[in-house]
Amino acid sequence: MSAHGSPVGRRWVLMNPGPVNTSEEVRAALGGPDLCHREPEFTSLMSRVRHKATAVCGGNAEHTAVVLTGSGTAALEAAVGVVPDTGGLLVVDNGHYGRRLYEIATLLGIRCVRLELGWGTPIEPDLVDRALAVDPGLTHVAVVHHETSTGMLNDVAALAAVARRHGRRIVVDAISSVGAEPVDIARDGIDWLVGTANKCLEGMPGLSFVCAAHTDFAELRRRAPRSYYLDLGRHYQAQEHAGAPAFTPSVPLFYAFETALDLALAEGTVTRGARYLRLADRLRAGLSALGLRMPVHPRHRAIALTAVELPEGLTFERLHRALKDEGFVVYAAQEQFAGGFFRLSTMGAMDEKDIDSFLAVLARLLPGQEVR
Repeated sequence: MSAHGSPVGRRWVLMNPGPVNTSEEVRAALGGPDLCHREPEFTSLMSRVRHKATAVCGGNAEHTAVVLTGSGTAALEAAVGVVPDTGGLLVVDNGHYGRRLYEIATLLGIRCVRLELGWGTPIEPDLVDRALAVDPGLTHVAVVHHETSTGMLNDVAALAAVARRHGRRIVVDAISSVGAEPVDIARDGIDWLVGTANKCLEGMPGLSFVCAAHTDFAELRRRAPRSYYLDLGRHYQAQEHAGAPAFTPSVPLFYAFETALDLALAEGTVTRGARYLRLADRLRAGLSALGLRMPVHPRHRAIALTAVELPEGLTFERLHRALKDEGFVVYAAQEQFAGGFFRLSTMGAMDEKDIDSFLAVLARLLPGQEVR
């Protein structure tokens, strides 16, 4: 700790699903030169970041990305706001973040139908098909790709196909998946894809983005916006045509995000996903050997997060405190899983040694062993 009590020089293995451990290159990039966001140097930086973010989403020449200074939730709210006043939104909800989509839409005054399936319940495309068939006023569908409340991965490509058959648009929350899980805006027929600099892209938290077709962004300027700061039409016009951000951005985060994107594109989504999966498989095998239960069926698990049932007699608070003392930060479960589960992420700059060390520490802390 520093003289002021900050954790300078200490490395915690962040097994929470974002912020994640980052590389030395990404952290070093934060120290780039002071730069005015209205100067051509920032215009060039912003354009490169937008281009690389589009590429990591699988976009082609028809697509672009708008980058916002704000967490992934900021970009998600901006994307949900594209639903027109005359439209409606079908929210597919099988976890905490599915419900968050519904709450955002409701607060924005969007007519919304919530297809509530229950936490950890796989999405059947036929249910979405029927919901759209009976309500032609639902112009858009919204779904979470990686539902981190449970660690479930939803088949967004199948849902996008259903939406296309009905002539509807789809908004995908890929905040916890883009960069490692198989999601591709062009291949999968996604209209609006939301991501963040952190999580699987291994950048710093504080920047997020929306990837979509140029034509869809441009069309937004013909509508009354639902928000001032989170008006995607405003941001697109500023970034695409004025070559400057609509509002003052976090310049250092752009430096770090470009470095993270360069690393992500060099590694590739398939290779990064395979790296995360090796860590997840190693972790899950160790958890099973310790007798710990994982509620989501292996066929539906995301590669980057695992929900785990707490052993009887051990609270999350005691487990978190003891693990943090040993250098590992784990995450509490939410709502329906709160009290009975905890969550472990394998995204970010961690390796097999981190997993093995974690499992060894966890084994010492299970009931029957003393927890400080």
